[in-house]
Amino acid sequence: MKKGEIVTGTVERIDFPNKGIVASEDGVCVVKNALPGQTVKACVNKVRKGKAEGRLMEVCEKSPLEIGSPCPHFGLCGGCVYISLSYEEQLRIKEGQIRRLLEGVLHKQDVPWHFEGIKGSPARYEYRNKMEFSFGDEVKDGPLALGMHRRGSFYDIVTVEGCRIVDGDYRAILACTRKYFEREKISFFHRLRHTGYLRHLLVRKASGTGEILAALVTTSQESHDLGPWLEELLSLELKGSFAGILHIINDSVADVVQSDKTEILYGKDYFFEEILGLKFRVSTFSFFQTNSLGAEVLYQTAREYIGSLGSNRDDGAPDKVVFDLYSGTGTIAQLMAPAAGKVIGVEIVEEAVEAARENARLNGIENCEFIAGDVLKVLDTIEEKPDLIILDPPRDGIHPKALRKIIDYGIDRLVYISCKPTSLVRDLEVFLENGYVAERVAAVDQFPWTSGIETVVLLSCS
Repeated sequence: MKKGEIVTGTVERIDFPNKGIVASEDGVCVVKNALPGQTVKACVNKVRKGKAEGRLMEVCEKSPLEIGSPCPHFGLCGGCVYISLSYEEQLRIKEGQIRRLLEGVLHKQDVPWHFEGIKGSPARYEYRNKMEFSFGDEVKDGPLALGMHRRGSFYDIVTVEGCRIVDGDYRAILACTRKYFEREKISFFHRLRHTGYLRHLLVRKASGTGEILAALVTTSQESHDLGPWLEELLSLELKGSFAGILHIINDSVADVVQSDKTEILYGKDYFFEEILGLKFRVSTFSFFQTNSLGAEVLYQTAREYIGSLGSNRDDGAPDKVVFDLYSGTGTIAQLMAPAAGKVIGVEIVEEAVEAARENARLNGIENCEFIAGDVLKVLDTIEEKPDLIILDPPRDGIHPKALRKIIDYGIDRLVYISCKPTSLVRDLEVFLENGYVAERVAAVDQFPWTSGIETVVLLSCS
């Protein structure tokens, strides 16, 4: 194949995260955003080391697996990938992706490993407890849009008032906000010119209590009275109720949601969520799993892998030290606390660490210590040696130098929770080279209809 060539072929499978493997007369081409069984036309835009990648131009024939999408924005919005398939078919695709990736590295170990397949989300639709909507326009100089980025575009925004992965309260808040600011003819922040006012609308909702946080993110380039917008939000008929409505100023040129200054327009800047019997305070920027019910499946799996830590003390009280590295707001640490003598959580985001400490106090947990800092540096300052380590790193995985320090502890068991299986596979290579083997693996569908997958691995070293 050559760059610029137009190829037509059938999608044989989808590799993580959304790479369609297309077989054509001229060979194999990787085409994103296709579905298995589709006949597609693609333009080759890259050929490297004999491997071709192409841009999807047209779906010539639908896949026999497609049953239709309940979302009117599917194909335009860059969020969901599989929502035109059955949920069971989506699970089969994700399970196959994880299995192929892991088999590529775990075939090197001398002992068998047990793949437990994929665990589905208890909620297939309306499962997200957090969404960040962007202001913009769907076409250049078009009317105000508020929603998600158009598939394959950095600038164009699709208004997603019919989004199926959030509930009706999100859709109502989005529609009310967009219509208000369109009516008032207030400008959005242009990502190329770096001028304008409206940037994002962040909405969070507790699955248990129905409490809602809504935050309007703007620049400081203009000044507007937000009182009428606030009144319109508070007059909405929602299933849940507002815990707080905020105005966040962000003058960064980067397209990220962050705060230079936050003003509480109504209520407070947090609510409480409950996971497996524990309460967690969630604020605007707290890290918290975006699928609360799915998170329970994920954490129950991890807790099962960890099992009982045992005890060496005569009174039967646990005495093991557990490291929870990349601990976020301390969810896993607190779930482990009853089975451990001490749990030490390490997290680089200071706000998350403060939230973890507060959550531990809220739940009456006294044997958790949370340290703010980079895992790579903090491990050198901790005097205790772990009996077990739980790893839940960011998408890029574990820093190679931090991974070396973790391995040097020489502990018998580790539990690795990964939100990006390609990073997991890279780190597993290093664990295997240093005497560890994977015993059990399970995938968890935390993000139905999207390409995201969580994976839990139990590693042991004899």
